[in-house]
Amino acid sequence: RELLPPWLVIIAGLTGIVLLCVSTKDVPITPPRTKYGIVLDAGPSRTILFIYQWTTTKANKTGVIRECSSCPVQDLGISSGESPQEVGKSLEQCLNRAQEEIPAEQHSQTPLYLGATASTRQLNLTNLTRADSLLAALTAALKSSPFDFQGAQILSSPDEEAFNWVAVNYVLENFFKYDWRGQLVPSGKGMAGVLTVGRTSAQLTFKVEEGNQAPKGVRLQLYGQTHNVYTHHCPCHGTDQLRSRLLSVLIQ
Repeated sequence: RELLPPWLVIIAGLTGIVLLCVSTKDVPITPPRTKYGIVLDAGPSRTILFIYQWTTTKANKTGVIRECSSCPVQDLGISSGESPQEVGKSLEQCLNRAQEEIPAEQHSQTPLYLGATASTRQLNLTNLTRADSLLAALTAALKSSPFDFQGAQILSSPDEEAFNWVAVNYVLENFFKYDWRGQLVPSGKGMAGVLTVGRTSAQLTFKVEEGNQAPKGVRLQLYGQTHNVYTHHCPCHGTDQLRSRLLSVLIQ
């Protein structure tokens, strides 16, 4: 074998000695700050409180979240026969649980939001006074919590289905993926359409490609991309009607 030149060995040795003699200082790396958010999904049969968590790191100006936990509220749905006071009081158990799971120093910075869906929309059409009383009771209960209350409202059908579309495609990782370096990059996948079947109707939600003649929908900006989401509402095509048709077939 050929030996290394003596001058190269001397330089390497001196370099090692200098590196050992120079004082070093550990530079602490501050981990990304963790944030929390609370969403109450007030559906026809039950209200569920969801706690979400994310860091200050974003992917193309959009946060990357994960669900920490959920808490079913012990009620029959806010549009049930319960009084507004009882509906507001039913939230206490889950709100107390959220206070235990989220660090106390972040309570005032944790956004809290409630969205009511199909059954409350129907109640808003048939009994506006009761719908207003329910929202007022819920607002009072949520404002009394230590969290940053952002509002309680009845979601329109297009908004509700747009949220469902985002949730499904987020879980399927259609918005982004992790590359070999562990960084978030566009997934390159197509977006999935979503068919939601409720008690009295069904909704079909899908993305309309740019440049196509599309009906009016919801425009979303997520992970550096723009999505035009359209929802088609199909009344009288819900589980109640499916059950009736099935019963009719069985009787025949």
